[in-house]
Amino acid sequence: MDKEKNNPPETVSNRTAKVKKRKFSGIVVSDAMDKTIVVRIGRVKSHPKYRKQYSVTKKFKVHDSQNKYHKGDKVEFVECRPISKEKRWKVIY
Repeated sequence: MDKEKNNPPETVSNRTAKVKKRKFSGIVVSDAMDKTIVVRIGRVKSHPKYRKQYSVTKKFKVHDSQNKYHKGDKVEFVECRPISKEKRWKVIY
């Protein structure tokens, strides 16, 4: 009998792989919630056909456990496990 058939193949579930977390920086636009800040990031995109550049902004709810950041501060944050329905990011101190 072939021994290779009895051994399970290497899959994602039975080996540990380090996942690179996404990292962004932006400006705090709201700090009204407890341990949560809203951070706006902006980037410039280019239209594929007309080549016109335009700005796109997106807001993220970020976990701030120390309530350290306030409106107008520049922060860096990374991806993490889900903390609540909309919070999947935490501040880098």
